[in-house]
Amino acid sequence: MTTTLYGIPNCDTVKKARTWLADNGHDFTFHDFKKQGLSRELVQGWLKDVDWETLVNRKGMTWRNLPDERKAQILDADSATDLMLESPSVIKRPVLQGVGPVSVGFSADAFASKFASAK
Repeated sequence: MTTTLYGIPNCDTVKKARTWLADNGHDFTFHDFKKQGLSRELVQGWLKDVDWETLVNRKGMTWRNLPDERKAQILDADSATDLMLESPSVIKRPVLQGVGPVSVGFSADAFASKFASAK
């Protein structure tokens, strides 16, 4: 399976992850989900490995700027999927797929461990 890093290019955490992958010689495809979009099937696939409460970034500005009524509607994986498809910037970034289970966020140690265990 191809390694794909999902995110938006101007996100600092995504930039760090892209730099780490390149510096450590890992081939990957970058998918800008604001420009290239997301499918329901893709998000549902992520949710097999990652809980929706982890995938929805409740600390980010996109979440904080949502009306309280909309926030209150996010109660389960289905409603969270609808929100992520409507507003991809609410997704915690980056999402890494293709090396073991899907992972969300970035730390150099976590990425190093993930790629080491995939060998």
